[in-house]
Amino acid sequence: ESTAETSELAGTTLKVAASPTPHAEILNVAKEILAEQGIDLEVVEFSDYVQPNLVTESGEVDANYFQHTPYLDSFNEENGTLVSVGAVHYEPFGIYPGKSDDLANIADGATIAVPNDTTNEARALQLLAAQGLITVRDGAGLTATVNDITDNPHNLQIKEIEAAQLPRTVQDVDFAVINGNYAMEAGFSVGKDALATEDASSEAAQTYANVLVVKEGRENDPAIQALYAALTSDKVKDYINSTYDGAVVPIF
Repeated sequence: ESTAETSELAGTTLKVAASPTPHAEILNVAKEILAEQGIDLEVVEFSDYVQPNLVTESGEVDANYFQHTPYLDSFNEENGTLVSVGAVHYEPFGIYPGKSDDLANIADGATIAVPNDTTNEARALQLLAAQGLITVRDGAGLTATVNDITDNPHNLQIKEIEAAQLPRTVQDVDFAVINGNYAMEAGFSVGKDALATEDASSEAAQTYANVLVVKEGRENDPAIQALYAALTSDKVKDYINSTYDGAVVPIF
């Protein structure tokens, strides 16, 4: 079966727009798998979040891998006809120790810093709720704010701070809930330093998983399907797990 597939796709070139980390790095592992099928994967790196969708929309590239579905949806509302082929990974939020490091015996009145922007604050509150530290109103989901906290048995003080500032202010609070990318940039190990992280089955992980995206109508192209199969292979899973120390988690 594989030989038939090889001959059919041999000589195909795929251009994929991606963010440098971790997306382009993960694609370069998929590139080796595709090479065995005669498909040449060309990874085009972009440091901004606007160009990858524009060049996919215009057909300059065949696909992109840099964004989650809510971001894709907002692009499509403006001017796009792009679709997700499927999810590859998510970058989990973690609860990090500041002045305290024991979530099980959290002090009454402990301060917890969370991001102050809508999406990230909701993710932070849902992670605290998943640890049983607070209760968030049913249905608040990923739009939850501090006003949706229905039960706060430890009288936790929630401090809202700009997401990028959290790693610098963690020592001033008992705990901080930090985005995976900011934690990693600040030198925190998601795998070793975080006291708790988002579960792959959580609403946040499912919603904010990073997806492979193509122009509508191309999602069933054999070459695109081969690319998605490579991105969700055991080889890529092993690479992600051994490279990113828990900051990038496969969701396949």
